[in-house]
Amino acid sequence: MKILVCISHVPDTTSKINFTDNNTKFDTNGIQFVINPNDEFGLTRAMWFKEKQGAHITVVNVGLQDTESTLRKALAIGADAAIRVNTTATDGYSVARQIAKVVEDGGFDLVIAGRESIDYNGGMVPGMIAALTQMNFVNKCIGLEIHDQNVKAIREIDGGKETLATTLPLVVGGQKGLVEERDLRIPNMRGIMMARQKPLTIVDPIDTEPQTTSVSFEKPAPKGAVKLVAPDNLDALIDLLHNEAKVI
Repeated sequence: MKILVCISHVPDTTSKINFTDNNTKFDTNGIQFVINPNDEFGLTRAMWFKEKQGAHITVVNVGLQDTESTLRKALAIGADAAIRVNTTATDGYSVARQIAKVVEDGGFDLVIAGRESIDYNGGMVPGMIAALTQMNFVNKCIGLEIHDQNVKAIREIDGGKETLATTLPLVVGGQKGLVEERDLRIPNMRGIMMARQKPLTIVDPIDTEPQTTSVSFEKPAPKGAVKLVAPDNLDALIDLLHNEAKVI
């Protein structure tokens, strides 16, 4: 089984976010980038298929040279090969088009992408890849078992879970639950050394026009001052909730 895991190069959640050029561009100065958490759950599940069923894992990223450190980390975790599509990731449609071409050229049986990336939170790419490649699709996937060409998948729905039966080839939009956080792997020294010897292929992008553009960014408004009310002053609390907060 050939598995392609999509890897997004995203800011660490502890980073302090700022914008430049009149709030039209993300400021990358001082930002540490990591594997998108939803993608890391998918990579870890792919590693299970590699160890149990002998699957071959390729990771892919759409980005410029600065994203290679994230791909190398994925190789150190245990992926067998990496592909970088040499273009800036602009919008979800453009990224999906680039990855769909990689899928078609590589003949992959299973594509695992994160349900969404934690930077733009678009949640579009996995479904678009499935549509462009005409592969089956399961989103919000929290369970995945494969036997030959038959797939049992569990996805999160409002108020519960849904179990699905489908077949390969398949695109999965994964998230926490596909594996648990305790199952995530930290690259060891041996993995880091081996990653240097694994192939990282750079491919040229196909021509595609972005369908959306970011006009501007705005950070959340700072929190206002807190008003403390004495526990025995119920009338004052009700007055604030009614006249100021307007929640009752």
